[in-house]
Amino acid sequence: MAALEILKSVGREDLALVHIAQTAQNARIEFVESLQPPFDRDEKWVLIVSTLAGCPVKCPYCDANRQSGKKLSKEEILAQIDHMVYLRYPDGRVPAKKFKIQFARMGEPMLNPAIIKVLGELKERYDVHSLTPCISTIAPNTPISFRLFKKLLEIRHVVYADSDFQLQFSIHTTDKNTRRRLIPFPIWDFDEIAGYGARFYRDGFRKVTLNFALMEGVEVEPKAVRDRFDPAYFAIKLTPLNPTMNAQKNSLKSAIQPLINPRDWEIARALRSVGFEVVESVGELEENSIGSNCGQFVGEMESESTFS
Repeated sequence: MAALEILKSVGREDLALVHIAQTAQNARIEFVESLQPPFDRDEKWVLIVSTLAGCPVKCPYCDANRQSGKKLSKEEILAQIDHMVYLRYPDGRVPAKKFKIQFARMGEPMLNPAIIKVLGELKERYDVHSLTPCISTIAPNTPISFRLFKKLLEIRHVVYADSDFQLQFSIHTTDKNTRRRLIPFPIWDFDEIAGYGARFYRDGFRKVTLNFALMEGVEVEPKAVRDRFDPAYFAIKLTPLNPTMNAQKNSLKSAIQPLINPRDWEIARALRSVGFEVVESVGELEENSIGSNCGQFVGEMESESTFS
């Protein structure tokens, strides 16, 4: 059996497609190809892949935790990328001016050693104009993660020394107790993230990103962010909380409404005032119904028994 069997693909060619697949071990995963209007595929193309079949972290706003989080092999991770690349470009040549591969769909990537092997092969696997890998992590504090973060530094400063590499830490709040509730897993504290981010950063390339999915009643204090993180190395990304099934079940609501002009976000102005570059990231509303940015389509489809 191939590394993956594609079960279903849903969405829109001009916005986002979610691909649902089954591994040889009968675990279901999903991965996404996404456009960001008004840019077409030749301008910017983003692939979002899974590193685990599910996730053991159990964040209350994420739907990936319906499965325990079996580690995908290097071949299973690369098979997701191969499917999307060769579906569009059979010769493996990706013309996009910005081609981003984001390890952020199902699972915490820094719990799977295969991620290092994948990153080591990506630059030579496809013929691309520009490749930007992106690791989105909660900064887990486990023995496996400790070794992976050490190796990730080597990958960044050796394999990707002359190219962009985006590292994102999911922070969500400046309150330590709330952060433990939102991320119920052993994780680094802010000082550990700040120290690692400074070592990861390369002058002239994009800064390490601190991600905040803004939620009602969840504190984000700009001064507290500035006290811990140096704007010379870190930028901020603000997003609404996506309407996942678990977010609704746990009464977690977005503090920002997508239809409100991001430039009107008071928190963005406050973070800029203390020296940070801030990106307000709001996807297309239709992506919520497609399922490409709001939790795990696998879980939703299984709960509706739509697979035969």
